[in-house]
Amino acid sequence: MPTQLLFTRFLNAHFAGVADAVLAAVHVRPEHPAAPINNAFAMELLVSGIMLLYFIAVRLSLSVDRPRPLQHLAEVIHEFSSEQSESIIGHGYQRFLSFVTVLGMFILLCNLVGLVPGLESPTADVVVPLGCAIVTFLYYHYHGLREHGFAYVKQFLGPVWWLYWLLLPIEIISHLARVLSLTVRLYANMFAGDLVTLAFFSLVPVGIPLIFLGLHLGVAVVQAYVFMLLSMIYLSLAVSHEH
Repeated sequence: MPTQLLFTRFLNAHFAGVADAVLAAVHVRPEHPAAPINNAFAMELLVSGIMLLYFIAVRLSLSVDRPRPLQHLAEVIHEFSSEQSESIIGHGYQRFLSFVTVLGMFILLCNLVGLVPGLESPTADVVVPLGCAIVTFLYYHYHGLREHGFAYVKQFLGPVWWLYWLLLPIEIISHLARVLSLTVRLYANMFAGDLVTLAFFSLVPVGIPLIFLGLHLGVAVVQAYVFMLLSMIYLSLAVSHEH
């Protein structure tokens, strides 16, 4: 039985049967039927719940005359995402604003949750960054097809017809490499950050580990921003008409 966090044990104690039934419906047999929910998935659920409660709280407390701190924070996040999206994606960026904002917030919270005692960063598990990368990959290709139709394929062929046979496999490999790049960059940095912090806490429990907690915080913010930035770049390339 793998080591479980307190929140993971709670979920398995109350929802293991439901999780087993869902997995059985898609013909997946968990290694530990009594504990099908692992720490990474539990932390993802926790982060998703926090985000959902935050969005509901902001919606219920919206006010023009007396904005509250939650609304101020939402406005700062919206303004930051808008500025970044407009500068990178350009015209029509509003269509993608909700996706890149939620993606950035989700990854940032997943990175930061590991700073809380008794919790772990789900992005330190390779499955979570891979899932975010695949969703981003499918999202920008979907909007590329939606924007250009079948002509979207021309982005993979290049300007010279007699080089189509060479450029097509190269472009396909480069797009698949984006998934690998997004996954490895986020996973490796968060895994290394968690490992270094735990190592120094075990050696010197007071004082010095605070430095590495600050470093972990910086890495968490930078990696969330980089993932969000690359997602916007891939979107801009997919929907751009200048090829």
